[in-house]
Amino acid sequence: MGKAALGLIGLLGMVAFAPQASAEGNSDYSVLIISRERLEVATSCEIGIYLNDQLSARLFQEQATSFNLPAGTVDVRLRLLPGQAPGCNNGIENQRSTTLTLQAGQINKYRIAMDQYGLNLKRASLEY
Repeated sequence: MGKAALGLIGLLGMVAFAPQASAEGNSDYSVLIISRERLEVATSCEIGIYLNDQLSARLFQEQATSFNLPAGTVDVRLRLLPGQAPGCNNGIENQRSTTLTLQAGQINKYRIAMDQYGLNLKRASLEY
């Protein structure tokens, strides 16, 4: 009995020195959420989301997407993509992008809107 109790105490002592698991982990990343949930863009065309000039997502109406990105700056460009719906053909468009600075551990939410210059991003509340 004494050896078993001593072994158990030794095992518990080793567990106390083991590194603890954490759900948070290392938060070197930022979450970027881009939403088309509101009907601010009056088109049924698919919208392409380009991150640093690479097509990263496609959104239809009432959809949202999220990205886990490293902290730092990212260029976001929005573009109407050609598709099967009428009026979604390629044409001349504004090639401007929005530069966002992402902080580690932050959640950033933007919604897609349209103004006289074309598609753009507007900051939105998380509403969780």
